[in-house]
Amino acid sequence: VQLQASGGGLVQPGGSLRLSCAASGFTLDDYAIGWFRQVPGREREGVSCIRGIDGSTAYADSVNGRFTISRDNAKNTVYLRIDSLKPEDTAVYYCAAEYRLQKVVCRSTYLSSTYIRRHWTYWGQGTQVTVSS
Repeated sequence: VQLQASGGGLVQPGGSLRLSCAASGFTLDDYAIGWFRQVPGREREGVSCIRGIDGSTAYADSVNGRFTISRDNAKNTVYLRIDSLKPEDTAVYYCAAEYRLQKVVCRSTYLSSTYIRRHWTYWGQGTQVTVSS
C-alpha cells in the first residue's frame, strides 16, 4: 500500500488548491481515505475522509464548507479541494488509508486524534500548503 500526496504550493489568501492522493497497491473500493494536516509543533489534525466504495464523506467542523473531498476510483485517486484559503490553512497535508474504516460510512470521529494515533495505518509523505500574500 502506497500513497502519494501532491498539489501543494504557495497560494494567496482567498485562493484555491486541489490536492491529490494517488493510491497504489490497493483499490479505493476497499478503503477509507483521509486527509490530515500538521503544523510544526502541533498535533496532526483530521480534515476530511471519504469511503472509497460509496463516496460518503465527513469533514472536521473547522473546515466544513471550504474543503471538498472526492475520489476517482478509475484513477485510484482521492482529491481535496480547498477554497477561500486562509493563512491558518498553512500546513503539511497528508493522506492516509485504512481498510477497517471502510466497513461503514465515513464519520467525523475518524478524524479525531485518537483515530489518528490508533487506526489510520497507511500514510503518504505529505505536501506543503502555504497561504501567504
